[in-house]
Amino acid sequence: MHIPEPRGPLSAALLAILAGLPTENVEALTGLPALVAARLAEADDVIEDDDIQLALFCLYELHYGGLDGVDDGWEWHPGLITVRRLLEQPFEQALRAASSAAVPDVPPVPAAGPVSDGVAAVLFALAASDTGPSLSKYVAKKATVSQLREFLIHKSIYQLKEADPHTWAIPRLTGRAKAALVEIQADEYGGGRADRMHSAMFGRTMRALGLDDRYGAYVDTVPAIALASVNMMSLFGLNRRLRGAIAGHLTMYEMTSSRPNQLYGNGFRRHNFDAAATAYFDEHVEADAVHEQIAGRDLAGGLVEAEPGLLADVLFGATAAIALDARLTSRVLDAWENGQSSLRSGLPAAA
Repeated sequence: MHIPEPRGPLSAALLAILAGLPTENVEALTGLPALVAARLAEADDVIEDDDIQLALFCLYELHYGGLDGVDDGWEWHPGLITVRRLLEQPFEQALRAASSAAVPDVPPVPAAGPVSDGVAAVLFALAASDTGPSLSKYVAKKATVSQLREFLIHKSIYQLKEADPHTWAIPRLTGRAKAALVEIQADEYGGGRADRMHSAMFGRTMRALGLDDRYGAYVDTVPAIALASVNMMSLFGLNRRLRGAIAGHLTMYEMTSSRPNQLYGNGFRRHNFDAAATAYFDEHVEADAVHEQIAGRDLAGGLVEAEPGLLADVLFGATAAIALDARLTSRVLDAWENGQSSLRSGLPAAA
């Protein structure tokens, strides 16, 4: 990914350090924890702080495809791992608070019947009870072509590497839950066909609307909440202790995907975009109708059946997904309904 523009003193200092080699900038790196503490003290909301979320996003990106021109030796540098942990702790606390506020009453798992079925029933009930604003309905009925492009730009921060954050969980699971996750991820990665990878299909949708489909092309354009939504997945996926949360997160994604993707596709068809533009959404209508059952009963349910102590984290991951999706959706719809762009710097020109 290209080096993004800094959004404050923390991200500026981090990117300046990353421009050198791991053996350089020792003094600047030593001072970074104090800068993190100062920024955290100043932040009104960690989840929507541009500087903090961009810094965390760049630190996580070192574990994915890396940053353009940044030495790979930084990935596991102890100083950067320390900084990442200093940012992760308050971010996780903020996510737990946000998820509790968004879904204050989570129903208990039924005592009767298989545990896995009971967990799935609770998660399906959470998905059905989500009454937040609907971006998919707006896209289907009202969105202009410019708004469709903005919609894709927001989604591109995750969709162009779709599945990767959840794949971190595979070596951390066993048995039924591992098998279920592998089955879901195999579909996400196109069943062995590069052109059928969901990230590649999303890229074709972007090109159909004149957008740049290179990963991270629009990182500078999206607000902090869009970065936070992806950072949440990386937090869950890269920390083994949060394996329950990443399972719950993916399960909620699958349970709330099929119908919205049908509506998204309808919104693009309303503007006469062809099957090349809608294939990504159409694929998810069918695939996620199957995935939601596998994720609910075998991934999340199977994990809790094997490790009952992870139930709380499974529910945390699911409700956190609901909470941040609602925040991003509200931001986008508020802007659109007031005739404004939902992006930080307005809609880029079409390629």
